[in-house]
Amino acid sequence: MVKYTDLNVPLRTIMTPGPVEVDPRVLRAMATPILGQFDPAFTNIMNETMEMLRAVFQTENQWAFPVDGTSRAGLEAVLCSIIEPGDKVLIPIYGRFGYLLTEICQRYGAEVTTMEVPWGEVFDPEEVINKIHEVSPKIVAIVHAETSTSCMQPLKEIGEACRNADVLLVVDAVASLGGVDLKVDELKLDAVIGGTQKCLSVPSGLAPITYNKRVEEVINKRKSIELGLKTSQSEFSDNRIMSNYFDLAQLQDYWSPVRLNHHTEATSMQYALREGLRIILEEGLENRFARHKLNEQALVAGIKAMGLDIFGDEKHKLPVVTAIEIPVGIDGDEVRSMMLEDFEVEIASSFGPLHGKIWRIGAMGYSSRKKNILHVLSALEGTLIRKGFNVDRGESLQAALNVYDEYKKNGFKTVESDKIIIPSM
Repeated sequence: MVKYTDLNVPLRTIMTPGPVEVDPRVLRAMATPILGQFDPAFTNIMNETMEMLRAVFQTENQWAFPVDGTSRAGLEAVLCSIIEPGDKVLIPIYGRFGYLLTEICQRYGAEVTTMEVPWGEVFDPEEVINKIHEVSPKIVAIVHAETSTSCMQPLKEIGEACRNADVLLVVDAVASLGGVDLKVDELKLDAVIGGTQKCLSVPSGLAPITYNKRVEEVINKRKSIELGLKTSQSEFSDNRIMSNYFDLAQLQDYWSPVRLNHHTEATSMQYALREGLRIILEEGLENRFARHKLNEQALVAGIKAMGLDIFGDEKHKLPVVTAIEIPVGIDGDEVRSMMLEDFEVEIASSFGPLHGKIWRIGAMGYSSRKKNILHVLSALEGTLIRKGFNVDRGESLQAALNVYDEYKKNGFKTVESDKIIIPSM
């Protein structure tokens, strides 16, 4: 008989674009005793989670709750609940996850039109707006923060155009929620999907979503109650949502005072999300965004001082993920392996046309700390020296420290802001 030992995982410094290190307070919350999902003590936790999600999404939407499952579950829940076979969907693609949106929409019978720019670029909003007028879609689905390329798509003009054209705008904000300023209502975003395992610093397993009355109206027209839960008053639609698990019409009832018995809630994950959101609001959104920006500036300064190049359009760079061009003659996977084995630091490669061409360093949520920035820079520099790359030794850490020192000299102000902000590092 095989004898299994105690679970004893190595302690890593996780600097990937997800998952990231989980705040210890969140891990402690997950050890809270289990409650029944309709226990008033637990439904109160659900209500508090919705309130805090509205604050983090910066929205007045009634509906802001998590879907059980990874981030992809949130994408599927929103898209399958509003797509009917034959619906026109426009998807601007500038990295891997635009293709994911395309595949999900096609699987639910949408007539998908795509437009593309090279990986490392974003769209001029005017190009997207012109395509909206050309295609007249029911839905535009777009990625806000593309982790595969470390680029972030401007949304303001696109949101305005979609609202004016009565088009639903669905946004994948999995990599940006909680780390980048995203004002859902101000940007006129109809549905937004986040993820727990990135800037929220909660384990993977829930997908926070929010959507407005325009989306709710589409969902409610397709409402059908599960057969085993039907009563004489139950609603039934001939055009019901294709998925049972991801049926937002039923999930609305689960998260509302109706408390429809749709599924058994992932209790410990709800504890984790509630604590993660509480930490964010305790820090303050502006402070949190400034902390991510400061650590990005230090990381980029260190990377450039090492003689490496940042990949992609820096004007539209995603603050929480930094993509680095792998130098000619360097095996990117060998570097990553040595960093993990010798320094206990994990960074990522990329996908598709960028696999083996760039490294990606995530500085998200709890992982976005001064200690981690200095650690990942020292690990990368030390590894590159061992692999024969000509590095200006020691300059990387000094460049990063200069950013932090300059920040202190400026009275704890970030370069972009005149507000007094003291981020936790």
